[in-house]
Amino acid sequence: MPQAAEIDRSFPLSVADTVSMGAWHSIGPFRSLTRNHARLTQEALHTVGLEGFEARSVGSLSSGQFQRVLFARLLLQDASVILLDEPFTAIDARTTRDLLELVRVWHGQGRTVIAVLHDIEQVRQHFPQTLLMAREAIAWGETSHVLSDANLRKARNMAEYWSPDASLCDAEDERS
Repeated sequence: MPQAAEIDRSFPLSVADTVSMGAWHSIGPFRSLTRNHARLTQEALHTVGLEGFEARSVGSLSSGQFQRVLFARLLLQDASVILLDEPFTAIDARTTRDLLELVRVWHGQGRTVIAVLHDIEQVRQHFPQTLLMAREAIAWGETSHVLSDANLRKARNMAEYWSPDASLCDAEDERS
């Protein structure tokens, strides 16, 4: 799933149309959506808390509502590996909590969720494995081991080396 900011929401698509695009892999370019696809679209919208939004234009949605649409589209894809690029950026706390619950469900189903995140506490609380990067891999493994003070300092030092103006997290600040 790309960053929401990378998607042009001025194209006149409804919420239901956008979510149903998640079925593309199963219907292809020359077949129509079936009743089952319409049912799955409705279920996905219910799961992300957007029932009743089907006919709304995606351009009229808040950032959090649009992020819920993108997660609903992922539900239709039914993928075993899910890629998320900063999925919780610029959305409210309730939406973040709801979508992190969906990530927890995916973990429970045995799906692999690969997410680019900058919020260390979200990583600590919701992702069992972590790859810490700063231009290159710093550490990989169980989150509690990877996000050690030593590894975070190493990442910070590498980030400062490459870009003195980089946005950095401080291990001590993250714990307070």
